[in-house]
Amino acid sequence: MAPGKILVAQGGGPTAVINQSLVGVALEARRFGQIGHIYGAHHGVRGIIDEDFVDLTQETSHNLEMVANTPSSALGSTRDKPDVAYCHEIFKVLQAHQIGHFFYIGGNDSSDTVRIVSQEAQAAHYDLRCIHIPKTIDNDLVGNDHTPGFPSAARFVAQAFAGANLDNAALPGVYVGVVMGRHAGFLTAASALGKKFPDDGPHLIYLPERVFNLEQFLADVKSVYERHGRCVIAVSEGIHDASGTPITARLAKDLEHDAHGNVQLSGNGALADLLCEEIKAKLKIKRVRGDTFGYLQRSFIGCVSDVDQREAREVGEKAVQFAMWGGQDGSVAIKRTGFYSVDYELLPLEAVAGKTRVMEDEFITASGTDVTDAFRMYLRPLLGSGMPDAFRLRHHPVQRVLKQ
Repeated sequence: MAPGKILVAQGGGPTAVINQSLVGVALEARRFGQIGHIYGAHHGVRGIIDEDFVDLTQETSHNLEMVANTPSSALGSTRDKPDVAYCHEIFKVLQAHQIGHFFYIGGNDSSDTVRIVSQEAQAAHYDLRCIHIPKTIDNDLVGNDHTPGFPSAARFVAQAFAGANLDNAALPGVYVGVVMGRHAGFLTAASALGKKFPDDGPHLIYLPERVFNLEQFLADVKSVYERHGRCVIAVSEGIHDASGTPITARLAKDLEHDAHGNVQLSGNGALADLLCEEIKAKLKIKRVRGDTFGYLQRSFIGCVSDVDQREAREVGEKAVQFAMWGGQDGSVAIKRTGFYSVDYELLPLEAVAGKTRVMEDEFITASGTDVTDAFRMYLRPLLGSGMPDAFRLRHHPVQRVLKQ
């Protein structure tokens, strides 16, 4: 075997900073003389199965840096969810190409893939170092304070709702914005960071960590609308009833399902449209508008957190260091050490793989329709520098002459 070969791949949904992690691996690996070749697999694990590799060793450092600052997955990605048999095929390809180090940048499913491949290598007594590098805008990897990709997506959501609030204040009505997040509400909760004044929206925030009741939702909207004359609402695509059934599935008749049998929540405007129709029909409010953020929040090129960029690069660099110096497989994790600083640890793959983090109770208010100051303190430093600010005219009324 030639231990000087490493392979890196990207899996799952693209983010604004996932290429920082890729470039972190590629450039940090060049510092180790025992590494001769750095391969990248096109389209994640599917590219490994197809032996669709590119030699990153031949890339210039300058172009790698340009790619690092470009959103989305430079190597391409995949939604394949490998089982044991699939991972065995991955291992066979790695063995055939004499790969000594395998780095996979991704979320929950990717960490599980790395775990199984690691076990396959151990069973075959093949000297393969396997490292999972964290990535997900959902922020739902356990063992991490936060996950690269989430801060930039959160920055986008916060700014988008700040803008939607200004629009809604100018032409009052009800606005519903649906944000990604099947099980974890972190990204939807980020909408609260766009608020500045006490009456700013979002006035209501609905997360998958809490049961969604349609009647209570309508009562909440009615109350806010009567109080402010308008209402801005942030809704997670994953909201569900007491039985766990997604609200989209309850209200809609025809829905797509993904490769894993889950109701397709992203990429369609069903939930926003359905909630808007309920508001119009039940509350008789005429001006009701809905948006589905969909894929816009993942790789928006004009809205990237500098903190996210830096940490995404560092998890890639630390992955190589852990692989070369640590002598064990694992998943790189971000740990907060102060306000604001972080450190990096290598967690056992079993501690991360196949598990989902959700928002902690301390981040959600008792009403379940807002976030706490603890969440705002948690998220604010992650959004990075240069967050735009909104101002309003002070109210200096002029006395009426004709209409007393």
